[in-house]
Amino acid sequence: MDHRHSAPVRIVLAAALAFAIAAQGAEGPPDPDQVDSWLLVRQGLFGDRPIASDADEVISLRAPARAQDASTVPIAISTRIDQTPERYVSKVYLLIDRNPSPVAAIFTFTPDSGRADIETRVRVEDYTWMRAVAETNDGRLFMAIRYIKAAGGCSAPYGTAPDFDAFKPRLKLRLDASVAAGQPTLAQLMVQHPNSSGLGRDQLTQLYIPAYYVRSINITYAGKPIMSAEVDFSISENPNFRFYFVAREGGELRAVVVDTKEREIEGVVQVDLDGLR
Repeated sequence: MDHRHSAPVRIVLAAALAFAIAAQGAEGPPDPDQVDSWLLVRQGLFGDRPIASDADEVISLRAPARAQDASTVPIAISTRIDQTPERYVSKVYLLIDRNPSPVAAIFTFTPDSGRADIETRVRVEDYTWMRAVAETNDGRLFMAIRYIKAAGGCSAPYGTAPDFDAFKPRLKLRLDASVAAGQPTLAQLMVQHPNSSGLGRDQLTQLYIPAYYVRSINITYAGKPIMSAEVDFSISENPNFRFYFVAREGGELRAVVVDTKEREIEGVVQVDLDGLR
C-alpha cells in the first residue's frame, strides 16, 4: 500500500485541529477558499499544485445538506473518467474541513477499478465544507465541494465503553450486482467495528473512550489491485464501502482490513465467469 502521504497527513491533522473548533460566522457558509484548516490540508497534501474547482465533468460529491444523524452521514463520490491504462483517476481524497481529522480518507484506484467511485458513511463534527478531490494519473487535480449542516458526529456519546481488547472485528464482502465480464461490477465491503474516534465519553464514567478504528483497506481481484484506502475515525462506526471492480477472468475478490490495534481481517468472494464471455 502506498504510504507516501502518511507523514504529511499526520502533520496536517495536528495543525488543523486547532482551527477545527474556530467560531464560524452566523451569516452562512464561509468562503470555501479561505477556511484555515483547508488551507493547511491543501498545502500538506497538494502544495501549490492547481486544483480545478469547476470539475463537474470529472468528479461529483453527493451528501445531504442537513444530516439527520451527524455520526452517520451518507456520502457518494462519482467520477466521470473511464478507467483506462492511458487515463484514469488514481486517487480520490475525502476531506471534511472542520472535523478534528479533516483527512477522512485517501482512496487509490487502478484501471481495473472500472470506476473510481466510492460510497460510504462519515462523521461530521460541525457545520463544514466537505471536499472530494480527484487526482488523475497525469497528476491533475479536480475538486467537488458540498456544504454540510451537522454537529457532534465525532464526539457523539457512547453508552458504556466496549472492551476493545476482547473485541473481534468482522468483515463481509459481497457483490451488489451480477458480474458482466469486462464491465464494472458493484461490490460492497462491510466491517463490524466501533471505529471509535477517541472523542466520545463513557456515559457512566465520563472518561473518554480510547481511539480505535480501521486505518487501511486493500482490495484485489485475481491478484491485481482494485482499491486501497487510508482511512481515519471520520469514517462512521461499522465502516461500509461500495466500490467497483472489473472481472476479465474468473478469480477471487479479496479485501484485507487493518485497524489501529494491528488486527487484520479479510474476506473473499469467488467469481466464476464461465459462460459469461
